[in-house]
Amino acid sequence: MASVIIKKVETRSDLKKFINLHYDLYKGSPYDAPNLFIDEMNTLRKDRNAAFDFCEAEYFLAYKDGKLVGRTAAIINHKANEKWQRKSVRFGWIDFIDDIEVSTALLKAVEDYGRQHGMEEIIGPLGFTDMDPEGMLTRGFEELNTMATLYNYPYYPQHMEQMGGWEKDNDYVEYKLFVPKEGMPEKYLKISEMIMERYNLHIKKITKNEALGPDGYGEKLFKVINETFKDLYGYSELSEKQRQQYTKMYLAFADLSLITFIEDWNTPDHKVIGVGITIPSLSRALQKCRRGRLLPFGWWYVWRALKFHKTKYVDLLLLGVLPEYRKKGANALLFYDLIPRYQAYGFEWGETHVEMETNEKVQSQWQYLNYEQHKRRRCYKKSL
Repeated sequence: MASVIIKKVETRSDLKKFINLHYDLYKGSPYDAPNLFIDEMNTLRKDRNAAFDFCEAEYFLAYKDGKLVGRTAAIINHKANEKWQRKSVRFGWIDFIDDIEVSTALLKAVEDYGRQHGMEEIIGPLGFTDMDPEGMLTRGFEELNTMATLYNYPYYPQHMEQMGGWEKDNDYVEYKLFVPKEGMPEKYLKISEMIMERYNLHIKKITKNEALGPDGYGEKLFKVINETFKDLYGYSELSEKQRQQYTKMYLAFADLSLITFIEDWNTPDHKVIGVGITIPSLSRALQKCRRGRLLPFGWWYVWRALKFHKTKYVDLLLLGVLPEYRKKGANALLFYDLIPRYQAYGFEWGETHVEMETNEKVQSQWQYLNYEQHKRRRCYKKSL
């Protein structure tokens, strides 16, 4: 049997091979929604991703019989390790053929990297931060993937079990939320109208000019996200440079009618206390972008989905309300604003981002809708 050869990514050409492997491995998959090549390049290049201010990483390629058969990234997020008092090396961007020798060799490369840097455990799949896809799919293999999450074949978690030494570190769940065909669920209606009057909370829709800039709503948005997500698994606070980077990524081309802010008008500056970023699903459009490229025709499918809502689904990318306002029911205001917009655009359902399986407070938001828990993901850990 030919042995697996692991090579470090050292050149721009190597990095292109690293990114392109996913397109090759999942070519023709009806469920995978591959990321755009340019987005992957911007995330993985050390001179373009603001996360490298507090992260370090190495990328590995696996070859067997002269063929490229796997890839993975080894990442150390020093800010997260310091916050959570862990010495963890993360594995991410992991893909491999159905060959246990390949998957074992890839993860061993990450383990060795971690030991060399004084780490005591390996965890993943995780990215640089929570803004990157995380968790290996363990249920929902015949469900269409979203832009913000990972898709993998069923044999991936089977390999994790076969290798031994790995255990659960965290499980995520995802939900499909069905948009009411007409009207507003009565509970959302009553709660929203009550808290707007009682607590002087208001819905805010923004313009492009308000979204961008150092003191714009993009900055306010990610400050709320930092505060809302701070106690979630593995989270590390987004730096100012990252907040600026993600503002351009999420808000520069978004349909702002599908982005909702909640403000507290009891404060002099109308403090932003909640946000909801949702976008028309780009999954089908991304499948039509040949090898993750917008040219020659991929841009048209992405544009149609974003601007003309040529999709039946909407992705709930980021929903966050400051903890002290969650108790007041402020989350309901997001749906109070967004559901009529979904109905007007003809969306049939929305899909949540990953949620920790233990996060009952978040999952209780869906109780007034028809919903289905249709996917599950796992982050694994192993002692070094």
